[in-house]
Amino acid sequence: MSSSPSCSRVAIIGGGPSGLMAAEVLSRAGVTVTVYDAMPSVGRKFLLAGVGGMNITHSEAKADFLGRYRERENEVAAWLQDFDADILREWVHGLGVETFVGSSGKVFPREMKAAPLLRAWLTRLREAGVQFRVRHRWLGWKDQGALRFATPDGEQEARHDAVLLAVGGGSWKKLGSDGSWLPVLAERGVAVRDLLPANCGFDCNWSSHFADKFAGEPLKSVLLEFTDLAGHTVRKTGECVVTRHGVEGNLIYAFSAPIRDSLLANGSATVYLDLLPQKSAGQVAAEVKHPRGSRSLSSHLQSRLNLKGVRAGLLRECLSKEAFNDMDQLAAGIKRLPLTMHATRPIDEAISTAGGVRLEALDAGLMLKDMPGVFCAGEMLDWEAPTGGYLLTACLASGRAAGQGMLDWLAATDG
Repeated sequence: MSSSPSCSRVAIIGGGPSGLMAAEVLSRAGVTVTVYDAMPSVGRKFLLAGVGGMNITHSEAKADFLGRYRERENEVAAWLQDFDADILREWVHGLGVETFVGSSGKVFPREMKAAPLLRAWLTRLREAGVQFRVRHRWLGWKDQGALRFATPDGEQEARHDAVLLAVGGGSWKKLGSDGSWLPVLAERGVAVRDLLPANCGFDCNWSSHFADKFAGEPLKSVLLEFTDLAGHTVRKTGECVVTRHGVEGNLIYAFSAPIRDSLLANGSATVYLDLLPQKSAGQVAAEVKHPRGSRSLSSHLQSRLNLKGVRAGLLRECLSKEAFNDMDQLAAGIKRLPLTMHATRPIDEAISTAGGVRLEALDAGLMLKDMPGVFCAGEMLDWEAPTGGYLLTACLASGRAAGQGMLDWLAATDG
């Protein structure tokens, strides 16, 4: 072992947010850090996630913020204790990137792009001495403990005093997160959960007519209601998109974890859509029952309620023919339309994944209890969060916690 942490050599496997944050903590302490990444450049998923507007974190109250992490709230709270949303914004400002709070409470860079932030960060890391080895796909360990990497020049080995695994989840394989690490750790006895899609879309078994006509159409300002396996009912207004296979989008992602869990338990899950949340049930019923004369029902609904296009199509798709002959049933359906989901979309289409290394397998410094000197951080850990900046915040905070954990361990094992 090296004589002190500042003389130590550390490997970080994975050049995403959590790995880079750990590299920053370690390099500031004088540790020699090498970041290995399977892709030709680091931060690829970070960059792609910022294409539509880089959502850094969220400005909501701390209690609400922590509640987004569901059953892992307490563990994630420990990571966020020294690196919460406010500190994260200050850190971003320290890279020369200004931020602002959007109308939804989400926090964005002033330029709405991830690239300037990543460029500034990588420059600072390189100036601190961090080395990068790209096109190095981690394969596991040799019997003697050396790290194995597949490279364009064949398999190579490397030895370090400590290792951080920050290899991401299992979605977006083209960006490097393919979950191939999970069996490597499982074979060594690390407690893991199978990876599952999170922040994902769902299949709804549309008719071919509906799919052909409405795939790609947005559903704006609808209210979604869902009751989870514990009997908790949540309602939220937002927007989503009808796809050829089902539905996706921010409103769906907000419910994706409980919907997925219900699917796994029951084989299907039903949500309820209020197609006209700005109108009361009484108003809708009155308009539906208003005399329509010789007009068709479709024309009547469009005229009285502006119900047309994909919303009208959903009514036809999800309600029985009998409901269209009963104005009470029809009005009720407009306000609480049952939408049944039969499967999650494939994991590689998901924005993120759940599952991975169980947090119970790690100590407080995010080191594997049964593998001294091997630490884990980021999305590969068994936690999840909705979109809105919560994923990135916890990834960064876990990287910082792991970096500090590595420093503490290196100091404790000195000599």
